[in-house]
Amino acid sequence: MSVTAAKGFDAAGVEAGLKASGGLDLALVVNRGPLQNAAAVFTSNRAQANPILWSKQVIADGTVSAIVLNSGGANCFTGPQGFQVTHSTAEAVGEALDVSAGDVLVCSTGLIGDQLPLPNLLAGVTAAVADLGDHGEAASRAIMTTDSKPKRSVRQGNGYTVGGMAKGAGMLAPGLATMLVVITTDVVLGSAELDIALRSATRVSFDRLDSDGCMSTNDQVSLLASGASGVEPQLDAFTAVLTEVCLDLAEQLQGDAEGASHDIHIAVVGAATEDDAVEVGRSVARNNLFKAAIFGNDPNWGRVLAAIGTTDAAFDPYNVDVSMNGVRVCHLGAPDRPRDEVDLTPRRVELTIDLKTGAAAATILTNDLTHEYVHENSAYAS
Repeated sequence: MSVTAAKGFDAAGVEAGLKASGGLDLALVVNRGPLQNAAAVFTSNRAQANPILWSKQVIADGTVSAIVLNSGGANCFTGPQGFQVTHSTAEAVGEALDVSAGDVLVCSTGLIGDQLPLPNLLAGVTAAVADLGDHGEAASRAIMTTDSKPKRSVRQGNGYTVGGMAKGAGMLAPGLATMLVVITTDVVLGSAELDIALRSATRVSFDRLDSDGCMSTNDQVSLLASGASGVEPQLDAFTAVLTEVCLDLAEQLQGDAEGASHDIHIAVVGAATEDDAVEVGRSVARNNLFKAAIFGNDPNWGRVLAAIGTTDAAFDPYNVDVSMNGVRVCHLGAPDRPRDEVDLTPRRVELTIDLKTGAAAATILTNDLTHEYVHENSAYAS
């Protein structure tokens, strides 16, 4: 169900002929109300796709009636024609639903630099509007690109529901990742409150997913609230439920990262500040030598220390502990347990780095570097 689990939402997923491989490639999610409050966060990449430029204007007043998403093309670096395609798509949705085009978010994903065929998009919008209903599963499949499976999550609050769908399988780095995420809820909350909750949730979930250090041009996480439950929760309680959904979707994205054979959870503890913990964790997540070692089931903890030594975080490199899958292989910057005690054959890898400088902590999610990742990304446009 995902985006149609909450009351007040319809969705559709249709084939518009945008993907060369065929299949579902256009999704539509509609908020039937009574409220149409929303919030969104976007990629921090300065190079931004036309749908991002459009959606930033739409979200400014906190009102969203619908969101249309396509796979099969990023509509990025496509010039004025590309922006007009985005605008025309929103207008088509608005006309079909009798809402303002200025209240329609647009998302695109796929290859950068190719024009999207507007006739296909317009026909897809018509088909999607005609098929609106409890079709959250179809919508989640329509936004897939290199994904091997759809990502969906639902959580129940006290009298309300939060449901979401996501796409993404590569270029997963801070600034959201190459992801499109739509989250729906039937709570009674204003757009300002939704914005606070969404930024809090994404800060500890999607923003800490760093699969390959590459940042996309099309990242967008949107949160739509219908108010159909009639429940107005405490903001902290709602944020906690929303964060559960975001963390679940982030881990699903991590588990489907292109070619990955290990899902690596880097827990940095004992940091002076949370920012230090994030910086240290990210330095390891982006270290290709470490990631290649994990691919080879090699507990090479020296690469961990070498990576964190490049940061500006507060710590003494000779007073650091490193554990892999529960085995402390480094204590106080020196060898501890034998490396052959570490079993790296499971897909999930737990790396813990204790900086011993404070009480702050953070966890970064990443993957190993595999032959399959290189192959898939070398042939992406072919």
